[in-house]
Amino acid sequence: MSTEDVLFRLSETLASRRNADPEKSYTARLFAKGPDSILKKIGEESAELIMAAKDGKQANIVHESADLIYHIWALLSFYGIGADEVLGELRRREGTSGIDEKKSRTAK
Repeated sequence: MSTEDVLFRLSETLASRRNADPEKSYTARLFAKGPDSILKKIGEESAELIMAAKDGKQANIVHESADLIYHIWALLSFYGIGADEVLGELRRREGTSGIDEKKSRTAK
């Protein structure tokens, strides 16, 4: 099982929760509350990841990273952005210096 497979399945699962019952699905509840609620969770999970990293406990870093990735993926799904688009952008950047990639964005 590849990392891509997991991210595609997560993307599909999140999309399937779009019209689910908010009483039965955490994701549906997030979607029902709108983007501000999802963004707030991304902020919270980012802070929790930072604290876990400062503590240096690998298991906590992994757990908080997964929470953050889930909420970022939920935001993407809320806006109808699929895994293929994000992974395609990462593929496009692969092998490109971060400095060069940043310059290409400011040149547009």
